[in-house]
Amino acid sequence: MDHYPINIGKSKKISIIGGINVLDDIDEAIEIGLKFKESCEKNKISYVFKASFDKANRTSFDSYRGPGFTKGLDMLREIKDILKVPILTDIHEAFQSSDAAEVCDMLQIPAFLARQTDLIQALANTGKPINIKKPQFVAPEQIKFIVQKFSKFGCEDVVICERGSMYGYNQQIVDIIGLEIVKEQTNKPVCVDITHSLQFRNEGGSASCGRRKYALNLAKAVTAISIDALFIEAHQKPDLAKCDGPSAIPSSVIPEFIDQVCEIDNLVKNQDTIQIK
Repeated sequence: MDHYPINIGKSKKISIIGGINVLDDIDEAIEIGLKFKESCEKNKISYVFKASFDKANRTSFDSYRGPGFTKGLDMLREIKDILKVPILTDIHEAFQSSDAAEVCDMLQIPAFLARQTDLIQALANTGKPINIKKPQFVAPEQIKFIVQKFSKFGCEDVVICERGSMYGYNQQIVDIIGLEIVKEQTNKPVCVDITHSLQFRNEGGSASCGRRKYALNLAKAVTAISIDALFIEAHQKPDLAKCDGPSAIPSSVIPEFIDQVCEIDNLVKNQDTIQIK
């Protein structure tokens, strides 16, 4: 199967990891992927399509998890054939890594699993670029140790993806200064997961809530510090999504969303850097 390069952090411009939370209706996934692709091509920025085949860490047993590993990879293969863009999916167990690498161009280690050494080794052994979801409970100064683990297993091509930090009151908080610290200490590209940073917990609830109306403002804020990439999930009708709908943006706003982000990216990346010591 054809494979495509991952250019996150290799260009002055911002990149987009965009798609859906978890595979369900393949036609809807392709439609959303096309909107992201067309918007990124218009703005001359790199794009990676993202979708999960399984969401194994759902709060409730009754929550939708996805089509599963085998069917999910078949769906990702079909999506890739049509979109002709790089594909990213997340890996929950070590045995999934090699087969997923045959289809996908980039693999992701979930936040709750990002310190699991055996999973890190399996992902590193694929030779694929890795998107490291920064655990919600790990301080910016600690993420370098996860990067070092990947390095020990021969994988230097990693992106660090912020998805919000927990401070004990059920909301995810994006630490702007922390993003700078991560980049300074690891010298790796940094991405911000806009979607999952918008989550919050409803005490006693069986699923995460979200605040999608703040998605664009958050995206603009982190773009203003010259971030390398944004991670965004969308759905045609977010209120009807089977998983993480409250944090997903409506697919109808993708073109304008990307346009506005790129306006800010172009502005800040063409400004002179002022050194403040």
